Amino acid sequence: MINQNNKIPHRKDIPEADKWDLSTLFKTNSDWEKALLQISKDANDFESFRGKLGESAENLLAALKFLEKAQQNEELVGSYAFLLTAGDAGDSSNQEKFDRYMMISTEANAKSSWFSPELQSIPQTVLEKWIERNDFENYKIFLQKEIRNKPYILSEKEERLMALHTEPNSTAHKAFSMLTNVDLDYGCVNGEPLTQTTWSSFMENSDRQIRKDAYMQFYNTFDKHKNTIAALYAGSVNIDICKAKARGFKSSIEKALFLDKVPISVYDSLVSTVRSNFEPLHRYYKIRRKLLKLDSPDELRHYDVYVPLVSDVQKTTPFDEAIEILREALAPLGTEYTDTLCTGLKTGWVDRYENKGKRSGAFSAGAYTGYPYILMNYKQDVLRDVFTLAHEGGHSMHSLYSAKSNPFLQYNYTIFEAEVASTFNEELLFRYYLKNETNPKIKNYLVANRAADIIATLYRQTMFAEYERKTHELVESGNPLSVDVLRGEYKKLLTDYFGTEMVFEETSDLECLRIPHFYNAFYVYKYATGISAALALAEQVTNGGKIEKENYFNFLCSGGSRYPIESLKAAGVDMTNTEPVQAAINIFSSLVDELEALV
Repeated sequence: MINQNNKIPHRKDIPEADKWDLSTLFKTNSDWEKALLQISKDANDFESFRGKLGESAENLLAALKFLEKAQQNEELVGSYAFLLTAGDAGDSSNQEKFDRYMMISTEANAKSSWFSPELQSIPQTVLEKWIERNDFENYKIFLQKEIRNKPYILSEKEERLMALHTEPNSTAHKAFSMLTNVDLDYGCVNGEPLTQTTWSSFMENSDRQIRKDAYMQFYNTFDKHKNTIAALYAGSVNIDICKAKARGFKSSIEKALFLDKVPISVYDSLVSTVRSNFEPLHRYYKIRRKLLKLDSPDELRHYDVYVPLVSDVQKTTPFDEAIEILREALAPLGTEYTDTLCTGLKTGWVDRYENKGKRSGAFSAGAYTGYPYILMNYKQDVLRDVFTLAHEGGHSMHSLYSAKSNPFLQYNYTIFEAEVASTFNEELLFRYYLKNETNPKIKNYLVANRAADIIATLYRQTMFAEYERKTHELVESGNPLSVDVLRGEYKKLLTDYFGTEMVFEETSDLECLRIPHFYNAFYVYKYATGISAALALAEQVTNGGKIEKENYFNFLCSGGSRYPIESLKAAGVDMTNTEPVQAAINIFSSLVDELEALV
């Protein structure tokens, strides 16, 4: 929220009712301090199990119970510190808490690094026999996954070294985040502050000159720091490759996909399917140029990509009204789901509005106990923010059902699955608006907006996925990543994906330096697979019956009890073939057909 003087408020000036309530994690800072110290104590006490895991099933079970309790505490401590920093990274006390947590956690994990090698030293036949006992029920999945990891577990000393590097390995990401969210001054455009958060609003402004000014000013700021940011990203890529080599993986992508048991063929199939379907995307940009009344093909610019195609749509949705819209839109999931979600959104789950030092964008994060928190930078005059709230609400409800249905060591679902639950909610919201909106201009806006969302989630994330694959392969082939190399590779992708309708500025390829997800390698492709699975499941739940709804809730409740490909297959979607991605592209193509009728 921006005050009447167009100033972004300090966090202390935000009403408490508009902030998340972190007391479900810790009531006081003193409680957090005690729990922080407990991390070190637990690591020391865990030593009492060392050298004894393989002596008996009882010893292993006792160690697992201790580990479970210790990790729950560590998760709470880390979540609290992370959320404080996300709310206001400019507050040095918040950053200090997070840094202390990272240091103590890294040290504790290094001290406990003996566990996996010793666990792997137990003969597999013995371990498999033990985990069939009833008292191992809460640990069976965890142990089965550990057995699968065996080829990539290092010696005790090597695992300790890997653990010690956890905190230093995050330096590139931390420096990038502090630089782009806190230190860089993007200035003002048309009397309003230009920030990472307000950037999207400027790009959606109907005044083309304002869009151009904001675009040029934003990327000129990155241009001044391009070598520093490129070095940070190159460092992050090198860390990914170093970790993969250390564990014996053939490549960084093999390591990234291994934990989720996702075949590389799924990644490759996504890229090839999208690349063979550029036609509707390029047709969309041709339509965009015409609807924006840009007279010749060389006039569509990169700063014209996000402005709504249907102009003069005024729709204000205060936050509390957005909650009630979600209640109605998600009604196919039942009242238990909608009541739980809407109550949470009203009472402490959400940090609603922008403040100085706050992380840009939106996310859902929490712990096994406590609220499934949501960070927003909500603007009531931006309809897309209602969809963002539905998206993050999908994550939070997924987390809630997973935690309620699984023991701690198997409650965490994969990101591959997470983007399904969030995008599913967006699709239900779109269908609700399309059915209930009476203003034809707003309906056209919604169709245009949904097409743009599919571009952003399916096409754009696949483009990002190609870029990540390329940058990592370059380094793995012995080629350093200079700023010119990064820009050159990204420019090729921009040209392929946007086609001949788009004209780029000299700084357009600097976009490759501003994507925070690139510091979590091989993450973004999951948005593309996620929307493909979500659209298929939304169709099944909306038009199906009791069985389809039960299958979906079983998916939400599965947590980490199954690998994601298996989990989605059980829900009714097979991501090992091209059909879900192709079906999503077909839906996009039909939306483009509707837009074509507006030309």
